[in-house]
Amino acid sequence: MLDTYRILMTAAPEATAAALDELRFGKHSIGTSELAPGVVLVELEQPLDEWRADLAKRPPVFVRHLAPVHRELVLDGTPADLDRLERIATVLAEHLPPAESFAIQTRLLVDDDNLLSRFEVNERLAAAVAAECGIPLDVRQPAGIISVALTGERGYLGVSPVEFNRSSWAGGAQRFAREQGQISRAEFKLLEAQSVFGFAWPDWGQALDLGAAPGGWTRILRRAGLPVVAIDPAEMDPRLAGDPEVRHLQTLAQRFLPTAERFSVIVNDLRMDARDSAWLMNEAAPALDRDGIGVITLKLPHENFARIAYHALSILRNAYTVAGARQLFHNRSEVTALLRPKA
Repeated sequence: MLDTYRILMTAAPEATAAALDELRFGKHSIGTSELAPGVVLVELEQPLDEWRADLAKRPPVFVRHLAPVHRELVLDGTPADLDRLERIATVLAEHLPPAESFAIQTRLLVDDDNLLSRFEVNERLAAAVAAECGIPLDVRQPAGIISVALTGERGYLGVSPVEFNRSSWAGGAQRFAREQGQISRAEFKLLEAQSVFGFAWPDWGQALDLGAAPGGWTRILRRAGLPVVAIDPAEMDPRLAGDPEVRHLQTLAQRFLPTAERFSVIVNDLRMDARDSAWLMNEAAPALDRDGIGVITLKLPHENFARIAYHALSILRNAYTVAGARQLFHNRSEVTALLRPKA
């Protein structure tokens, strides 16, 4: 891999400072230059490959996307810009994973009518790389990515395996099409969690949905073939009322737990303080099967949100293995965590 001391880091705009703190690991000095809300050019004090070792040990929560910067060029607003981008992309393509798939991911960081469009950059560079290297294009599940970020004056390009980027979507902005029968936008959070954390729903047992109303997460679990016990004092969406595999108990989660029932999946999207929700999720831990899955969305305040998120995750570690924790694209003031039973 090419060596570099620079990366583009993307986070939710309000979480940018917390994300940069995570990249410091409490010991590194970094230089920063904000290119757009939530997008920061980071100057590292050591080569990227050395810094990645720390990243692997302490995966960040608030960093949504990373892209190395191996080349930078000045844009002059003429058709020659696209020619120069193509030449750089074909050079970087030599460092893609051999014989595997790739994608070109272009982001426009400013609103400028004179700027090249994402479509024309992606199309031109993808065609050039495919012809030069003979590697198949796969925009959905690429093994390697050539990242392009354009401001009004400069272009930043880098190449990396998709694992480094932390998301196979440009800027970590994973989008889902609205489905027929969709109950709420909260469904996107659960779909994104499954994609980012890379887990499959069990094909056995039953699911427990804490704070289920109006039923978006219940619908996703039913689509996966799981019977659902839905806990919420509020009404569920009428479209779920006729499903014999949905048992809606109009009570508080605090009153339902502890329970003697067993579940292969427990999900929690309760609207309460993140730490209180974590303690409540811990009460549910004895009901989770040995090979089960837990998913929780931690609701965060506007102030001290990072400290509260880390505290809530530490509470969860009393009862679970936290297999992943991330502020997802479809999270707002939230962090989503994937939980596994402790061995």
